[in-house]
Parts: sequence; C-alpha cells; structure tokens
Amino acid sequence: MFKVIQRSVGPASLSLLTFKVYAAPKKDSPPKNSVKVDELSLYSVPEGQSKYVEEARSQLEESISQLRHYCEPYTTWCQETYSQTKPKMQNLVQWGLDSYDYLQNAPPGFFPRLGVIGFAGLIGLLLARGSKIKKLVYPPGFMGLAASLYYPQQAIVFAQVSGERLYDWGLRGYIVIEDLWKENFQKSH
Repeated sequence: MFKVIQRSVGPASLSLLTFKVYAAPKKDSPPKNSVKVDELSLYSVPEGQSKYVEEARSQLEESISQLRHYCEPYTTWCQETYSQTKPKMQNLVQWGLDSYDYLQNAPPGFFPRLGVIGFAGLIGLLLARGSKIKKLVYPPGFMGLAASLYYPQQAIVFAQVSGERLYDWGLRGYIVIEDLWKENFQKSH
C-alpha cells in the first residue's frame, strides 16, 4: 500500500495555512494492469508502405550549391594552411611562454651579460657604416664575441656545429659549380 503525501495551499485568504493530503488506493478495487510501451498509439508504426520523395531544389539551394563548389578549393587551401601553421604557432607560443618564465626567474648576472652582448651588437652596427655586408657581419660577429666571453662552452659547441654546416654548404656549392662547369664548358670543346 502506497501513501502519497502532498502539501496544499488554500486560497489567498488562507495562504499561510498548509495541510497534508493522504491518498491511498481503495482496498476493494482490483489491481490495474499497466500498459506496455508498444501498445501506446504514440509509438505505433503506421500501416502501409512509405516512400521517400526528394523535393526539387529551389533557386536559393542551387545558388548556395554553386557557391560552395566555387569556394571549395579556397576553403581546402585554408584548412591545409591552418593545419600546417597551427603546430608551428603553438610551438612559437610555447617558446614565448618558456622564455618569459626564464626571464622571470633568470639566473644571477644574466641581465648584465645580456646588456653587454646587446651593447656589443650596437657597437658593431655603428662600426658597419656604409657597407651592407659590414652591417650583416659586424653586429652578429661582435655579439658572438661578447657571448663567447660569458658562455665559452656553448660558443665551442656553436662553432663546431656552424663549422660543419659551413663545410657542408661549401661542399654543396663546389659540387654545383663543378656540375655547371662540366655541362657548359666541356661540351663546347
């Protein structure tokens, strides 16, 4: 036997008066059988066969379809560019955050060293007046010399890697010039 308790509120004059209502099934009434979900008319399947009929496309739908086909190469290019650029930008942002954290917790003496290295670059820029090649060579060279005074181990590693790269580039250039020489000058003889 289930009892249902409900709180009721009377009309406005009795708005502060609340009372409980108890409800229970009659003892004489026979138990009711519940209805299954399949028997409800809401869920019944309609009789007969249904057929899908596609409506004709309107002028607006045709125009949108043509626009989509026209823009498809551009959207594909944008998606490819975005997918290629996104990891690079994420790496750049992460590098910026790491650099910011490093500068916030810089080791002692870092900023004076950085000032000396930057000042050496400015001196190189001032001494490079007139020639474009000097402007490309002097500032990085002076900054490299100043940095190598403060960070000698890293300078040695950098010089070794740079030397290997310069050797590789020189070798490639020599091979290209040799091939061009053989193609152009040895055929004429």
